[in-house]
Amino acid sequence: MALVNSKKMFEQAYKNGYAIGAFNVNNMEIVQGITEACKEVNAPVILQVSKGARAYANHTYLVKLVEAAVAECPEIPIVLHLDHGPDFETCKSCIDGGFTSVMIDGSHLPFEENIELTKKVVEYAHARGVTVEGELGTLAGIEDDVKVEHGAESYTKPEEVIEFVTRTGVDSLAIAIGTSHGAYKFKPEQCTRNEEGILVPPALRFDILEAVSEKLPGFPIVLHGSSSVPQDYVKMVNENGGKMPDAIGVPEEQLRKAAALSVCKINIDSDLRLAMTGTIRKFFNEKPDKFDPREYLKPARANIKEIVKHKLINVLGCAGKADECK
Repeated sequence: MALVNSKKMFEQAYKNGYAIGAFNVNNMEIVQGITEACKEVNAPVILQVSKGARAYANHTYLVKLVEAAVAECPEIPIVLHLDHGPDFETCKSCIDGGFTSVMIDGSHLPFEENIELTKKVVEYAHARGVTVEGELGTLAGIEDDVKVEHGAESYTKPEEVIEFVTRTGVDSLAIAIGTSHGAYKFKPEQCTRNEEGILVPPALRFDILEAVSEKLPGFPIVLHGSSSVPQDYVKMVNENGGKMPDAIGVPEEQLRKAAALSVCKINIDSDLRLAMTGTIRKFFNEKPDKFDPREYLKPARANIKEIVKHKLINVLGCAGKADECK
């Protein structure tokens, strides 16, 4: 099947209490690992591309890689989505260039300016069958050009969501309830430590999510910055020359709870980066004589596939849901 937008996926996800995985892609191996996992467990998927990914890999290469995935995995619905579109021009370029969904991130702007920018993107996108994600509230952390210091983030204000959605016409809304970008989602002082000395992050603000859901019944909510930063891969990185002290993510049980409520899209990026980097570091540490990229990228791709399968089945709950999202 051809690329689809996110409308049908979100309708089914909301109705049936699961979330669609939105995984960031930067190269062929990541695209393959994600889509092969989805094919094996019959899951719909959103492949998302950031401004940084377009600068790294080139818009055309990324689109063609995703088109190749569609050809290889015709059984699963795939959305090609722009993550954190910074301005109208970038969104327009992606819409004109084959993307089926875009995010316009005006969360750093004053409320009225965010509405004005988001509405402009919505009008252009909807005329071309493309869905749009907006954002209210800002997340801490770093993702490409999106950099917000801890302490400077702001939770979404539930009292603003009805006006924002009504005036802009967005199809989904990213909110801030305590997730953050990157592999260091919480400072150690924000956490407690268990009996093994492992950091335990604070709980997400489900009160905000529930308040937003009450004001927007049936409307799909999005969580950014939702990698769980698996500690086995952090350990693998650190044991093979890396230096990632106190890297910590969002507990998977909290993400599953969010997926059972109104969250229909959960963004995951850092977990895939950790799987790839940890695997490659270990490979070179154990086989320093090797230099063929195929030899170290193959196990890295396999580990991306396994972590995506785990997310689809145990966290997102969307395994087996591809057919109902077509």
